[in-house]
Amino acid sequence: MAKNSVSSTAVPDTAWLGRGRHLGPEPERDVRRNLLALKAARVIDDFLDLDPVEAARSTDLYPRDESADPGPSARRVFEARWRPAEGVTVRAQLTTYAPESRRSEGEGVTWVLGAEAERPWEADWPSPATVFWPDSDQVVWDHDTVADVRLRTANHLPQDDGELRRLLRACTRQSWFLHVVVHEAMTPDTLGRRPVTAFLPPGLRHRVVEHRAAPDQVLAVDFAMKRELGVGLSRGGAVVLPPASYSLDDTEHLTVRNVFLDGTEPTELLGKIAEFAALPQRLPADAEPVLTRLRQGWHLLTPDEELAHARGMVTQYARALEAMTASCDLYREAAESALEALAEAKGGDSAPRAASPATAREEASPWKSLTKTLSRFRGPATPHAPGATETPEPPHGS
Repeated sequence: MAKNSVSSTAVPDTAWLGRGRHLGPEPERDVRRNLLALKAARVIDDFLDLDPVEAARSTDLYPRDESADPGPSARRVFEARWRPAEGVTVRAQLTTYAPESRRSEGEGVTWVLGAEAERPWEADWPSPATVFWPDSDQVVWDHDTVADVRLRTANHLPQDDGELRRLLRACTRQSWFLHVVVHEAMTPDTLGRRPVTAFLPPGLRHRVVEHRAAPDQVLAVDFAMKRELGVGLSRGGAVVLPPASYSLDDTEHLTVRNVFLDGTEPTELLGKIAEFAALPQRLPADAEPVLTRLRQGWHLLTPDEELAHARGMVTQYARALEAMTASCDLYREAAESALEALAEAKGGDSAPRAASPATAREEASPWKSLTKTLSRFRGPATPHAPGATETPEPPHGS
């Protein structure tokens, strides 16, 4: 499995990024219903539903970055704006994409979500995922792009060693989410089967995927993780899987020795997840266009933003007109200088001067050329008196 490239840019601390798959029949309908309900409840300020062609159309004087285009496979683009705290506005954009081929239609519709706040993101703020998607188990929007992996639930690791290694590699190289592996020291009861991620704050809950290792899998999982990722799993403990860009200088920083799956809040593990999520993370290469589109391809403007945008457009047009006028003046000055230099090179003042544009047009007239041609056959220019005859000039020397 190919390893995804990683950008040298870090994820801004003001951004929230997510990518997953919706396996239901009508994902866009689910988004519209949820946005309408949240707007009616005044949870969000406003939202916008755009066709991809309309979203890609730019009204600016200068073209935007090509990465601001959602792409030909985009189905719909949704934008929403809300205020999680006093004086803070969050702008978020969700785009749904058609399957890459007919064979992958059963894998659902891929979606990408980018949100950015006016200050560093706080974990207690609402999750952007549940602004667009309903937080209900009846809507299956929470599948990762990695096969057979979901948010909001505990995913059991495969028994086969080959499948286990492939899954670990995919989770650390392809997924945009944080992944945590928890070992069940013994088969948990109903309370113990509750996902640990359910205890996370809203802003972090849908950024973490939980995996469970069965009681008899600890040795196999520990061996596979050490071989593939360089970290181990202790019996009854947990570990945060490091992304491909993470330095493994301190693997102990990623592990928790004991996690009690009895329905109580695993404070140590939650603190470890929050601490790791707060560390600077490398921005995946395929996530850069999401941020670019969010910043440069934004359409849902407030009245003040529309006024500022209109003033900016006027300023851009004025600068463009000024630049065009300056270019014309420079071109005219350069042409005059060239004509003067040519005249001096041909003989100074005795050289013919360049004709003005009006004279040049007059001389180039076809009627003017015909008049010059006929004048050659008319004889002398001085008119003679009526009846006068010309006396031929005697030959030279007579």
